[in-house]
Amino acid sequence: MLKKLKGLYVISDDLLTPKNTMLVQIEESLKGGAKIVQLRDKQSSDEDIEKIVLDIQNLCRRYKALFVLNDRVDLAIKLKCDGLHVGESDHYRIDKIREKYWGYLGVSCYGNLELAKEMENKRVDYVAFGSFFSSPTKPNAKVVDIDIIKEAKEHLNIPVCAIGGITTQNVSKLLTRGVDMVAVITDIWKSTDIKQKSEIYKKLMD
Repeated sequence: MLKKLKGLYVISDDLLTPKNTMLVQIEESLKGGAKIVQLRDKQSSDEDIEKIVLDIQNLCRRYKALFVLNDRVDLAIKLKCDGLHVGESDHYRIDKIREKYWGYLGVSCYGNLELAKEMENKRVDYVAFGSFFSSPTKPNAKVVDIDIIKEAKEHLNIPVCAIGGITTQNVSKLLTRGVDMVAVITDIWKSTDIKQKSEIYKKLMD
């Protein structure tokens, strides 16, 4: 099961992947080798995004990639989403989420390795750390020491994801520390050629 949790992890953005072009943009990244696609929508209601959730999930399945829904626990359970990613506001109820949701479950742990160990014990499938570099999409995010990746790989048995300001210029710093997945937003979606940019990440990660 966990073999899917490796490679380029692209995350949608309310501004950079508008709904009218999102599916085309995501497909370009999948053609280029993206392995995980997260829908992160901070504005719409659950009802408003039901269709696009299912559309992206079907698209990902066609490319043998993993679809992950961000934060919307009830919707992920209702639509049987393949993946779900939650953050700080859901840390306290991970046990409850795991009881009801049996897809791939990922959790943001920011710069906290002890929290990541706790989440592993609560049966999450992967943990994410970051921000590692200043991030245009989260300008106020605290920058985390990059060596937490190396420590996490020494202490955890589940895959580790890095996020925050990652570009093709700085990703090698994370790869040399053994990261399993790199989550990218701006560097992918602002590219003039999404497929080609995704191919560069795939090549670097292979």
